[in-house]
Amino acid sequence: MTGHAALYQAAAHCLTYPDAEFAGRLPLLRAAAPELAPFLDHAGSLPVRELAAHYVQVFDFKNRHCLYLSWWTDGDTRNRGMSLVRFKEVYRAHGLEFSGEELPDFLPAVLEFSAASGSDELLTAHRPGLELLRIALSEADTPYVHVLDAVCATLPGPTPKDRAEARALAAAGPPREDVGMEGLAPYGHLGLLPVLTGDH
Repeated sequence: MTGHAALYQAAAHCLTYPDAEFAGRLPLLRAAAPELAPFLDHAGSLPVRELAAHYVQVFDFKNRHCLYLSWWTDGDTRNRGMSLVRFKEVYRAHGLEFSGEELPDFLPAVLEFSAASGSDELLTAHRPGLELLRIALSEADTPYVHVLDAVCATLPGPTPKDRAEARALAAAGPPREDVGMEGLAPYGHLGLLPVLTGDH
């Protein structure tokens, strides 16, 4: 892996639900991504079930900690369906196919894509939402903020437009709508598969 690929892959593991397999990977994650040491040290100090309970508390009950990037721009509106399609189109343009139980805008999946493709375009495009998530995790005083700190540090500094979008999102929250979400069923498991062509 080159550039930030190792960090992105390690961060993807850190931001998925922790289990015994995650605990077994901690030494490898530390070696691959020293930037994540503050979170990994905390994770390694807890029993897995305790870390898992904290994960649920942080990410499953608060929209302000949402790991689905299109939620920050589209909220629960019909526009989100098209945004999810665009994520999949970007994956395909880089020769990867998304399939998984999660939606394609799930931050760990986007981080896996960024590691596999060498492209941070989806992370950069959703920088305002990432910044708001980072701030919300900081305010919640959770060690998961260290993962967002490390990821955001790899991205270009926020432009005035990013800052304006982040302020607008913080003030108003994502768009809301009561209809149009029926088609947002999960796509499959978290993962990216190479697109197979006739040459393979």
